[in-house]
Amino acid sequence: MRELKATKINTADFAPFGTFCSMTKPEGYPLQGEIHKFYPDRISGNCIGSMGFSPIAVHKDERIIKAAEYHTTTWEGIVALDDDMIIHVAPASAGTPVPELTRAFIVPKGTMVKINAAIWHLCPLPLNNEVLHAMIILPECTYANDCTVVDFEEKDWFRITI
Repeated sequence: MRELKATKINTADFAPFGTFCSMTKPEGYPLQGEIHKFYPDRISGNCIGSMGFSPIAVHKDERIIKAAEYHTTTWEGIVALDDDMIIHVAPASAGTPVPELTRAFIVPKGTMVKINAAIWHLCPLPLNNEVLHAMIILPECTYANDCTVVDFEEKDWFRITI
Protein backbone atom coordinates (compact mmCIF):
# COMPACT_ATOMS: atom_id res chain seq x y z
CA MET A 1 0.00 0.00 0.00
CA ARG A 2 1.26 3.45 -0.90
CA GLU A 3 2.20 5.73 2.00
CA LEU A 4 1.64 9.48 1.90
CA LYS A 5 3.52 11.64 4.39
CA ALA A 6 1.53 14.53 5.85
CA THR A 7 3.38 17.84 5.95
CA LYS A 8 2.70 20.99 7.94
CA ILE A 9 0.26 23.17 6.05
CA ASN A 10 1.80 26.19 4.32
CA THR A 11 0.47 28.78 1.93
CA ALA A 12 2.46 27.79 -1.16
CA ASP A 13 1.70 24.06 -1.04
CA PHE A 14 -1.97 24.45 -0.07
CA ALA A 15 -2.80 27.27 -2.56
CA PRO A 16 -4.00 24.94 -5.37
CA PHE A 17 -6.60 23.47 -2.99
CA GLY A 18 -7.80 26.48 -0.98
CA THR A 19 -6.71 28.77 1.82
CA PHE A 20 -6.33 28.71 5.60
CA CYS A 21 -6.04 31.01 8.60
CA SER A 22 -5.36 30.58 12.29
CA MET A 23 -8.46 31.67 14.17
CA THR A 24 -6.58 31.79 17.48
CA LYS A 25 -3.43 33.56 16.23
CA PRO A 26 -4.53 35.57 13.18
CA GLU A 27 -2.04 37.67 11.28
CA GLY A 28 -2.39 41.15 9.87
CA TYR A 29 -3.78 44.45 11.03
CA PRO A 30 -6.83 44.22 13.31
CA LEU A 31 -9.64 46.66 13.94
CA GLN A 32 -9.49 47.17 17.68
CA GLY A 33 -11.23 48.74 20.61
CA GLU A 34 -10.57 48.97 24.30
CA ILE A 35 -11.07 45.23 24.93
CA HIS A 36 -10.99 43.58 21.52
CA LYS A 37 -9.07 42.99 18.32
CA PHE A 38 -11.17 42.08 15.27
CA TYR A 39 -9.53 40.51 12.21
CA PRO A 40 -12.12 40.90 9.44
CA ASP A 41 -12.51 38.71 6.38
CA ARG A 42 -9.45 36.50 6.78
CA ILE A 43 -11.33 33.83 4.82
CA SER A 44 -14.36 34.54 2.68
CA GLY A 45 -16.55 32.57 0.33
CA ASN A 46 -19.73 32.97 -1.64
CA CYS A 47 -22.89 31.14 -0.65
CA ILE A 48 -26.38 31.08 -2.08
CA GLY A 49 -28.82 30.46 0.76
CA SER A 50 -28.09 29.57 4.37
CA MET A 51 -24.82 28.33 5.79
CA GLY A 52 -24.66 25.28 8.02
CA PHE A 53 -22.20 24.87 10.88
CA SER A 54 -21.95 21.16 11.64
CA PRO A 55 -19.84 19.57 14.39
CA ILE A 56 -17.99 16.37 13.53
CA ALA A 57 -16.25 13.86 15.79
CA VAL A 58 -13.66 11.65 14.09
CA HIS A 59 -12.06 8.69 15.86
CA LYS A 60 -8.38 7.87 15.40
CA ASP A 61 -7.72 4.88 13.17
CA GLU A 62 -4.95 3.57 10.91
CA ARG A 63 -5.32 6.53 8.50
CA ILE A 64 -5.98 4.30 5.50
CA ILE A 65 -7.83 6.35 2.89
CA LYS A 66 -10.30 4.32 0.85
CA ALA A 67 -12.54 7.06 -0.57
CA ALA A 68 -12.85 10.78 -1.24
CA GLU A 69 -15.59 13.30 -1.93
CA TYR A 70 -16.04 16.59 -3.71
CA HIS A 71 -18.68 19.32 -3.98
CA THR A 72 -19.35 20.65 -7.46
CA THR A 73 -20.68 24.08 -6.52
CA THR A 74 -19.30 24.98 -3.12
CA TRP A 75 -16.25 25.30 -0.96
CA GLU A 76 -15.98 23.62 2.44
CA GLY A 77 -14.63 25.07 5.65
CA ILE A 78 -13.14 22.92 8.42
CA VAL A 79 -11.97 24.22 11.80
CA ALA A 80 -9.96 21.96 14.12
CA LEU A 81 -11.35 22.55 17.62
CA ASP A 82 -9.45 20.35 20.09
CA ASP A 83 -6.54 18.73 18.28
CA ASP A 84 -4.32 19.29 15.30
CA MET A 85 -5.90 17.62 12.29
CA ILE A 86 -4.73 15.91 9.15
CA ILE A 87 -6.56 16.65 5.92
CA HIS A 88 -6.01 15.15 2.50
CA VAL A 89 -6.82 16.90 -0.76
CA ALA A 90 -6.43 16.17 -4.46
CA PRO A 91 -6.99 18.41 -7.48
CA ALA A 92 -10.33 18.78 -9.21
CA SER A 93 -10.56 16.17 -11.95
CA ALA A 94 -14.03 16.26 -13.53
CA GLY A 95 -15.42 13.57 -11.23
CA THR A 96 -12.75 10.93 -11.76
CA PRO A 97 -10.73 10.42 -8.58
CA VAL A 98 -6.98 11.03 -8.72
CA PRO A 99 -5.73 9.44 -5.47
CA GLU A 100 -2.18 9.38 -6.82
CA LEU A 101 -2.20 13.22 -6.77
CA THR A 102 -3.34 13.49 -3.15
CA ARG A 103 -1.48 15.71 -0.69
CA ALA A 104 -1.84 15.44 3.10
CA PHE A 105 -1.44 18.38 5.47
CA ILE A 106 -1.16 18.79 9.23
CA VAL A 107 -3.37 21.69 10.31
CA PRO A 108 -2.92 23.22 13.79
CA LYS A 109 -5.78 23.28 16.26
CA GLY A 110 -7.76 26.50 15.96
CA THR A 111 -7.00 26.88 12.26
CA MET A 112 -9.69 27.01 9.59
CA VAL A 113 -9.09 25.61 6.13
CA LYS A 114 -11.25 26.53 3.17
CA ILE A 115 -11.23 23.78 0.55
CA ASN A 116 -12.20 25.04 -2.91
CA ALA A 117 -15.13 23.62 -4.87
CA ALA A 118 -14.41 20.39 -6.78
CA ILE A 119 -11.31 19.54 -4.69
CA TRP A 120 -11.24 15.90 -3.54
CA HIS A 121 -11.15 15.45 0.25
CA LEU A 122 -12.85 13.57 3.08
CA CYS A 123 -13.23 14.12 6.81
CA PRO A 124 -10.34 15.51 8.85
CA LEU A 125 -8.34 13.03 10.93
CA PRO A 126 -7.01 13.49 14.48
CA LEU A 127 -3.26 13.91 14.77
CA ASN A 128 -2.91 13.14 18.49
CA ASN A 129 -6.25 12.69 20.27
CA GLU A 130 -8.36 9.55 20.16
CA VAL A 131 -11.20 11.76 18.90
CA LEU A 132 -10.95 15.00 16.92
CA HIS A 133 -13.80 17.49 17.25
CA ALA A 134 -14.04 19.89 14.34
CA MET A 135 -16.55 22.23 12.74
CA ILE A 136 -17.61 21.69 9.13
CA ILE A 137 -18.93 24.79 7.35
CA LEU A 138 -21.02 24.27 4.22
CA PRO A 139 -24.19 25.66 2.70
CA GLU A 140 -27.12 23.89 4.34
CA CYS A 141 -27.85 20.39 3.02
CA THR A 142 -24.72 20.21 0.83
CA TYR A 143 -24.22 16.66 2.13
CA ALA A 144 -27.59 15.78 0.54
CA ASN A 145 -27.52 17.73 -2.74
CA ASP A 146 -23.91 18.40 -3.77
CA CYS A 147 -21.68 15.70 -2.34
CA THR A 148 -20.17 13.01 -4.54
CA VAL A 149 -18.35 10.27 -2.61
CA VAL A 150 -16.26 7.80 -4.58
CA ASP A 151 -14.81 4.59 -3.13
CA PHE A 152 -11.32 3.90 -4.43
CA GLU A 153 -10.32 0.58 -5.91
CA GLU A 154 -8.21 -1.28 -3.36
CA LYS A 155 -5.07 -0.74 -5.45
CA ASP A 156 -5.54 3.03 -4.94
CA TRP A 157 -5.89 2.96 -1.15
CA PHE A 158 -3.14 4.77 0.72
CA ARG A 159 -2.00 5.28 4.31
CA ILE A 160 -1.23 8.73 5.66
CA THR A 161 1.89 8.85 7.81
CA ILE A 162 3.38 11.65 9.88
